[in-house]
Amino acid sequence: MVALPSLRGLQAFEAAARCGSFAAAAEELSVSAAAVSQLIRTVEEQMGRKLFLRVNRRAVLTDAGREMLPRLTTAFEEIGSVSRELGGAELRSRLVVSVPPSMAMGWLSTRLAKFVAGHGAVDIALRGEDDPVSFDHDLIDIRLSYGRSHYRDEVTEEIVRDAVYPVCAPGIASEPGTARGIGGPETAGTLAGLPLIHTDWGPTGASFPSWRSWFEAAGIAPSRAGQRGLSANSSRAALDLAISGLGIALAQGIYCAEALEDGRLVRPVGRALVLSQPYCLTIPQRSIRREVVAAFRTWLTEECQRSVGSPTLGTKP
Repeated sequence: MVALPSLRGLQAFEAAARCGSFAAAAEELSVSAAAVSQLIRTVEEQMGRKLFLRVNRRAVLTDAGREMLPRLTTAFEEIGSVSRELGGAELRSRLVVSVPPSMAMGWLSTRLAKFVAGHGAVDIALRGEDDPVSFDHDLIDIRLSYGRSHYRDEVTEEIVRDAVYPVCAPGIASEPGTARGIGGPETAGTLAGLPLIHTDWGPTGASFPSWRSWFEAAGIAPSRAGQRGLSANSSRAALDLAISGLGIALAQGIYCAEALEDGRLVRPVGRALVLSQPYCLTIPQRSIRREVVAAFRTWLTEECQRSVGSPTLGTKP
């Protein structure tokens, strides 16, 4: 009869894999690093499979280890939840949320307190990163992405379709040659002569509109002057430059709605461009049934839709 790995040994493996080192796992489990190493070695011998490879004094997960990790993490979370409930301790769930960097830096980070206040105790790990992400390696529970094509093997749903809008500080909009509010082609043409803020989304963001595409949609041939100005490599940074009065940015509604509502930004012209792809949520199979994931999915969807549907943005073309 094959001996089953001990619960303590599996716990040592899960902690080491999740924390990234035997030393960190030892600190979490209040044992020595040597004890963690021995427990994992015993599990490997009992299973007949290598879980870690020792490379240059580092422990690197094997394919077998990566396959085991998410299932064990979920199992230990459930065991911990049951123990806390039976012991009368406050129940705290853990949630790993992955979003684009611009959303993590300013938009979502300022709203998470509302989710915690409404849901209750929860430990949230917020990750700002570009697609694609590794759900199992990083134990991600929910991912917000631009476009549907990144994770065809996971459950993905479209939640909102955004647009981009020219926005600037009120002082810029009051300069001669601009008109605050809805404008026609003549008004749009004046923007080419004003300081523009460009967003360089990099090679993975090629489907986002640029100022060139905005001018072309307005029926205006962009001049060389329209290609000059400040440039930022994130939507959030471009928005901050516009709020500071340094020029006119082409901003996504989800990011600029709040600043339009409180008067830090205005729309000098009314023309907008709808994005070619929707924003989508992806949830891996291991997280779909978790109550905290379902609650966060509903809350995040409503927050995104509320921002994109702000009255200050008007009706999308």
